[in-house]
Amino acid sequence: MTSPFAAPTAEEHQALLSEIGPLPLSGQAWPDWVRILAWVILAVIGVQIVTTAIRLPPEQMNSVLAGTVILCFLGLAVVCWNMQVSVTTIDDKGLRQTWITRREVAWQDIHFAKFVPLLFSKRLVVFTRRGRPIVLQGGTRELQVAFARISLLYRRKPV
Repeated sequence: MTSPFAAPTAEEHQALLSEIGPLPLSGQAWPDWVRILAWVILAVIGVQIVTTAIRLPPEQMNSVLAGTVILCFLGLAVVCWNMQVSVTTIDDKGLRQTWITRREVAWQDIHFAKFVPLLFSKRLVVFTRRGRPIVLQGGTRELQVAFARISLLYRRKPV
């Protein structure tokens, strides 16, 4: 796929890597307060499920509904756990993040990138040459600064 937008030169890319600092740059994908909040919300939901189950008469218990609620709770627990252990890494090969599935993109596959500084998560949305977006979370100040620099270099620039 040809692009009407210019890719960064090798010199620009090397300048970016030196600006980012010593590589690899790794850090947690989610800020501490977001990870703590996720666990607190999960605990509140768990307490609510247990107290509701205790108060419900046994003859009114629907096993399919109870199984569905437990399955959803376990799904939320998996998401919380992955938020807890997820790490974003920037190195000379590209960007990657551990998650439920591994997210990674090589530098040469980046078509353009956009830094999205949301309240709960500062993220870098990377569009590959195939057009598929990959979202990487930055939970540390160093990653967020690197994301901003990457988005400046890989922004859409007309040829």
